Amino acid sequence: MTNPTVENLVIIGSGPAGYTAAIYAGRANLKPVVFEGFEAGGLPGGQLMTTTEVENFPGFAAGITGPELMDQMKAQAERWGAELYTEDVISVDLSQRPFTVRSSEREFKTNSIVIATGATAKRLGLPSEHQFWSRGISACAICDGATPLFHGANLAVIGAGDSAAEEAIYLTKYGDTVNLLVRSDKMRASKAMQDRVLNNPKIIVHWNTEAIDVFGNEKHMDGIKVRNNKTGEETQLHVKGLFYAIGHTPNTSLFKGQLELDDVGYIVTKPNSVETSIEGVFAAGDVQDHEFRQAITAAGTGCMAAMLAERWLSSQGLIQEFRQQVENNELKPQQEEKTTANTEDDFDIKATRHLGGYALRKIFHDGDRPLMVKYVSPGCGPCHTLKPILNKVVDEFEGKIHFVEIDIDKDREIAEQAGVTGTPTVQIFKDKELLQELKGVKQKSQYRQLLESII
Repeated sequence: MTNPTVENLVIIGSGPAGYTAAIYAGRANLKPVVFEGFEAGGLPGGQLMTTTEVENFPGFAAGITGPELMDQMKAQAERWGAELYTEDVISVDLSQRPFTVRSSEREFKTNSIVIATGATAKRLGLPSEHQFWSRGISACAICDGATPLFHGANLAVIGAGDSAAEEAIYLTKYGDTVNLLVRSDKMRASKAMQDRVLNNPKIIVHWNTEAIDVFGNEKHMDGIKVRNNKTGEETQLHVKGLFYAIGHTPNTSLFKGQLELDDVGYIVTKPNSVETSIEGVFAAGDVQDHEFRQAITAAGTGCMAAMLAERWLSSQGLIQEFRQQVENNELKPQQEEKTTANTEDDFDIKATRHLGGYALRKIFHDGDRPLMVKYVSPGCGPCHTLKPILNKVVDEFEGKIHFVEIDIDKDREIAEQAGVTGTPTVQIFKDKELLQELKGVKQKSQYRQLLESII
């Protein structure tokens, strides 16, 4: 007997694994519930949200950015009936059936689970790391590389794999010189990526080199203390930015003591399968793959997890089918933003949404409403995540506030004057006074409460 209060399948995590599992489960009429995540373990959409060009995902001959690829996968999952929540799961109970999955906002009982929680970028733990985090040190070149502080500056990347190579190449768009610090005498990156690095005149590779600390002033870092692993010599490398690309830790803390994990913390799956140590629980993507860790392999295991979940539910007599209709077999177009791209000719101070430096200057001096400014940068994954959150908030305050979006790459002078050190950054003003600055992605309620408190 099926229980209508119990879900067929809950998918924990997004990215290529989670969204692909949702697509396949949705097409199987399972109506999966998906917790995309929010802050714990990284961004909704996974590590591709911090990737610029994805050139090796089949079907995109000219390449596609990571955030764009994730947007398409998410839209496809929604098209097939997946129920998505941009929330972190805070607890999972696998000790009894049906399983229980909880976020801070809701709780679901479910007969099966797909775990696609991915992995989180590691930090080095340097003595002064905390002091200079977001003031020179970053784990996301794509998010923070366009910051005015880094334009024309000497920068550094730590790592030896594809991610480190990609970040070093990306940063050459902004920095004068990019120093790639490699602990050994060779890189782990693919041959194609190594060739790009070694043939780029703006990249200097420092072999057998490790960072031992950073130094700077009260406002930002000025350089790195490095050591040569062969000679033991310690020197200083003067750079304005330091970007980590040193690997990842699997996001499996929710499952310790409940599922079999390996020595590093990855979920153990059966050979040639994504089945875990508990029937009805499946693991897909980087949370169980410490060898390949590619978008395409993550998507493949997401497919496997959804198909095996459907088979298992069916064999246990637990499946509930949710019939659905997809109109004209086409994706519904996304609602267009009501944003005015402002110049002197088309600026309308009565509008709520605005874009660019001209609008910001006019509203700052002549506007009579609270002002919310969102600073974004090209290819910034967190900016992508924040977009629908702030869109809903701004809609609630239509006609009561001014909202301006600033691309810090196009309006560098404004970003510099505003003291923006990373994206996304949201600043809230009233009567020309800065009341609040929020960095990164916050809950919708936090933005709403701030605006309510000043209106």
